[in-house]
Amino acid sequence: MQIYKVFRQAEWAQMQQDGRTHGAPVDLADGYIHFSTAQQLAVTLSRHFGGEDGLILLACDADRLAPALRWEPSRGGALFPHLYRALTLDDIAWSRPLPLTETGHDLGVLE
Repeated sequence: MQIYKVFRQAEWAQMQQDGRTHGAPVDLADGYIHFSTAQQLAVTLSRHFGGEDGLILLACDADRLAPALRWEPSRGGALFPHLYRALTLDDIAWSRPLPLTETGHDLGVLE
């Protein structure tokens, strides 16, 4: 199963330079890296990245992140994937720009 992390361009550039990251400021504050499933991604984008252009979507294989990946309750009790270690470039299956359209972020990049 693929799970997804959204980064701003500067965060992605820093990860590429360093080869790893402990996440965005919200991840650092919470002590883990927030991910979303494909079904959770639209709401994550609208709540936390609404109207932001220049985002990068990263896909990771959930099984490859085990055992440091935990599924924990969050919004409305839904289980969200949280990574309790650094995310490395080797963990990433693919990365793609996440275009902003008039109706929101274009999730066609998942296809």
